[in-house]
Amino acid sequence: MKKSLKARNNNIANTQRQIEILSNGIFKNGELPTFAEKISETKQFPLRPKKLEVLQINLGYMCNQVCEHCHVDAGPDRKEIMTKETMMQCLEVIKKTAAHTLDLTGGAPEMNPDFRWFVQEASKVGIKDFIVRSNLTIIKANKKYHDLPEFFKKHKVHVVSSMPHYTKGKTDKQRGDGVFDKSIAALKLLNEVGYGMPNSDLKLDLVYNPSGAFLPGNQKALENDFKKALKEDFEIEFHNLFAITNLPISRFLDYLIASDNYEDYMTALVDAYNPVAVQNVMCTNTISLSWDGFLYDCDFNQMLNLKVASKIQHISDYNENELQNRNIIINQHCYGCSAGAGSSCQGVVA
Repeated sequence: MKKSLKARNNNIANTQRQIEILSNGIFKNGELPTFAEKISETKQFPLRPKKLEVLQINLGYMCNQVCEHCHVDAGPDRKEIMTKETMMQCLEVIKKTAAHTLDLTGGAPEMNPDFRWFVQEASKVGIKDFIVRSNLTIIKANKKYHDLPEFFKKHKVHVVSSMPHYTKGKTDKQRGDGVFDKSIAALKLLNEVGYGMPNSDLKLDLVYNPSGAFLPGNQKALENDFKKALKEDFEIEFHNLFAITNLPISRFLDYLIASDNYEDYMTALVDAYNPVAVQNVMCTNTISLSWDGFLYDCDFNQMLNLKVASKIQHISDYNENELQNRNIIINQHCYGCSAGAGSSCQGVVA
């Protein structure tokens, strides 16, 4: 208990430190405009929600991997896990929500002990697009996960999986030794049951994050490269590739600071600012729920503990109409979602 409390206090202290770092935009080469100032120039401040489309639920920060870029700081030592009681509250909201997409994430959401029960119950509601974000290696991590491809198929789950690169070296460098081989094996298992195959309605999409302090390249060009390489080298098929910008928070922010790349990266984000992308950033059509049931504009704000600006802040009090009447909480990390073609959990937005 004492160790768990100490870890929690360390996480809170680190979150506060990161907010202070992000809020201070003064660098040796000059002061960067705040995100609020930037969107004010194009009359987009305050940022307001549009029609709710995505309900994103984090089932816990526990994960079988410790990835360098992870904005959730997930890992095997994280004990934050959504309880069945909170899941039941989520199910009541899912039954009534106007959102067409349910997006389950983590950590590794499959490691929640009530994951399968929750998927079974949520799949009965009839949400149009039911996403589970899998890191792939969980499928090969333990025998109890080996049947996940069949389980996903049974419940018509849309699988979205992280795949840093189509080469072993770059993937293992970002996510750990052996990750690439396990990911390839998991993708083959998903293909075997029909996921990712041409004309299949079993959707399999991959997610690419840059391995360093730079923005992702053109999403379509990256997708073509991934498809060509994975098909030629491993006979693997998938549907879409989502290119996601690494936001300067959590583990990636620590990396930027330690590697002396923070100022250059923030400057690159500001220089690539795209007001068109701001119109479609995911916080405008998404509500993010944390493992303990609190509500956030997005999962990045969740990691900074920036709850929604509403009197409705917990799933137990959920009121969709009330939540639509709020201003979205922003900070300097928001430049990451509005740089270049923009970035969201569903890839580019502009």
